[in-house]
Amino acid sequence: MKTIVLGGGVIGVATAFYLCQQGCDVTVIEREPDVALSTSFGNAGVIAPGYVTPWAAPGMPTKILKYLFKPASPLIFRPTFDPAQWRWIARWLRECDLERFRVNKQRMQRIAYYSRACLHEFRGRHPFDYGRSQGYLQLFRSEYDVELAQPALAVLRDAGIAHREVSAAQCAEIEPGLRWAAQAPFSGLYLPDDEAGDCARFTRELRAICERTGVSFRFDTRVTSLDVAGATVRGVHIHSERDGQTLPADAVVVALGVDSATLLAPLGVKVPLYPVKGYSATLPVTDEEKAPRAALMDESLKTAITRFGNNLRIAGTAELGNRQTTLREQALQTLLTVLRDWFPHAANPTSAHFWVGRRPMTPDGAPLLGPCNIDNLWLNLGHGSTGWAMSMGSGRVVADLITQRKPEIDLDGLTLARYRK
Repeated sequence: MKTIVLGGGVIGVATAFYLCQQGCDVTVIEREPDVALSTSFGNAGVIAPGYVTPWAAPGMPTKILKYLFKPASPLIFRPTFDPAQWRWIARWLRECDLERFRVNKQRMQRIAYYSRACLHEFRGRHPFDYGRSQGYLQLFRSEYDVELAQPALAVLRDAGIAHREVSAAQCAEIEPGLRWAAQAPFSGLYLPDDEAGDCARFTRELRAICERTGVSFRFDTRVTSLDVAGATVRGVHIHSERDGQTLPADAVVVALGVDSATLLAPLGVKVPLYPVKGYSATLPVTDEEKAPRAALMDESLKTAITRFGNNLRIAGTAELGNRQTTLREQALQTLLTVLRDWFPHAANPTSAHFWVGRRPMTPDGAPLLGPCNIDNLWLNLGHGSTGWAMSMGSGRVVADLITQRKPEIDLDGLTLARYRK
């Protein structure tokens, strides 16, 4: 079966890997000159299925208002005249209900846990270094942060997920570098089974494995439209520096992140995606003893601190505004504030390399996997800020569906059908 995967991020490359494993002839189309150069490039790198959380959570609208005028804020809202923004916000507000939050979080956890199992199986067969670390520590700055975390903690308890609520002193035992923090945390939450790793580095290695097993990659190539006749996709219209042409296909997977919505809209396939931008700073470690060992999360400022070998990645901020990937000083200062507060001597802020990416968010948080109303056209999109955590499982699910295998997990609430109800 000739399959084309649109998108060379971690989602697209993982899909290509599993399609190839199941005997498909696979081509990946990517507009950048290599894989993982867009949303997959500068993310936090955390794989924490026990704590994947919808952005639509109880108390989140109030939290946005609270931080709206603060200089260091995890949330930036810039209203526009774009009707799509307001439609998305209206849907998102409905999902901030406690019961909806629980349902959405459980859906996200289902695919995230499956994905981690797929990653571990893959790693057993293809061991390579991608800056992996074990354990995930969340830091609470105040009792208010602990109160906001209670619905998520209840889900952890109900699901039997390994976690420990820890004191400030225990936080420093887990991460000794916190002994030099500018302030002590109020308390923390430790998830020992969660992990982190450099998503972009992993994706590049995965590309090499794919190429060795026969997957073809076409870079610097833009998808202009899909070739559809009689409600069935027949191929992909592309444009590159050399020429424009149509590539025939028996199946097409759309894994283009935020850009998926524009490609699908002319076909009547409506996906409620909106770019919620995230920022990161990457810095070389200058003092091993005073740097973190693994991954942490500042729960108040929703910013992760992750160790990748000799580098630190500070990543966070959710900006709902225009679609441009422009660096905003307010977001960058939030990242540096988190670094100064928790690990002030670990790295030199002047050495920071900044990045901004567009997270393809659905209003309820869960991704969109599987079929749509066009035959042979498949979706693998809408993973928001947890694409790395869900990538291998999402790729395997979609590959199973295309090759008419029964997926190993229940897909209820993870397909486009949930928006048709």
